[in-house]
Amino acid sequence: MKSLVLFFLITASISGFSANLLPVETKTIEIYRKVVPSTVNVSNIILARNFFYGEVEVPQGAGSGFVWDDQGHIVTNFHVVQGGSTFVVTFHNDPKQYKAKIVGTAPEKDIAVLKLEEKPAKLIPIPVGSSSDLQVGQYSFAIGSPFGLDYTLTTGVVSALGRKIDGIGGVKINDMIQTDAAINMGNSGGPLLNSSSNLIGMNTVIFSTSGSSAGLGFAVPVDTIKIIVPQLIKHGKIIRPGLGIGIVPDSMEQRMIQSSKGLIISYIDEKGGAAEAGLKGMTQDQYGRIYIGDIIVSVDGKEVNNLDDIYQVIEQKHIGDFVDVKYRRGGKTLTVKVKLKAL
Repeated sequence: MKSLVLFFLITASISGFSANLLPVETKTIEIYRKVVPSTVNVSNIILARNFFYGEVEVPQGAGSGFVWDDQGHIVTNFHVVQGGSTFVVTFHNDPKQYKAKIVGTAPEKDIAVLKLEEKPAKLIPIPVGSSSDLQVGQYSFAIGSPFGLDYTLTTGVVSALGRKIDGIGGVKINDMIQTDAAINMGNSGGPLLNSSSNLIGMNTVIFSTSGSSAGLGFAVPVDTIKIIVPQLIKHGKIIRPGLGIGIVPDSMEQRMIQSSKGLIISYIDEKGGAAEAGLKGMTQDQYGRIYIGDIIVSVDGKEVNNLDDIYQVIEQKHIGDFVDVKYRRGGKTLTVKVKLKAL
């Protein structure tokens, strides 16, 4: 018996864990040690003009991110890199700063990919899991740099699944993971992990009246990241289906038509499916008078009154699919089939 106790103590010492730690504590430490080398800080730097020194680099903000592959691709939030001209990435226990450039962004999903211009001696890609089998109540772990406090670990549970929150440009992000693991400013872009140390999401936003964590944090699910990131790396953008139209902004539309129903087409892409189907955008005559184009009422039977409405319908489709577009023109309501083409 004494030999077994001695063996346990020696084993615990070798593994770096104290013998008096609870199993859950040991597991949490293991998760942190495994994933922190794959977690990075991302600084967003802009070029500003100074009266005395000309153009100077000014830090605009900072967030977190994680290593995607051994090629030096870093995944973070779009809002972390938005507006920046230069980006600096730092690693745990590495004093060197590594410059990076933007490879591609998906603002409507709040995802961005950077690539290191110079790589450290060793890159450790984050272990990627799945979000399709998540369950409310399972443990969640967030690593990031809240308020500039590097490589902070917070723990909690998956509080809810399938949340829809406001994204950028009036488009909502679907299927978000809600967690009560403390997420604050600076956590954006950092990994959300399960108890197997696998990536299940990217920490994105908090709901709080004070700007600090109130137990309502949200993360982009990893299954979305696994679809978007490879496209950004390969193409620099998301290749997705679209009608090939532009929509008049809500603020202008209210002044142009009395009804709040429907979407006014502002322009038509000559190579898009809408053009082939005969839809028309706004026109202007030689005197500068503007004529309203077709007003889309519904797409595939679903009423559309803003950009998010139409985006949510198209997002479920594939390139080459046809959708029924109901629209108003000259007092008549018409329906036409439109082929979705790559944007």
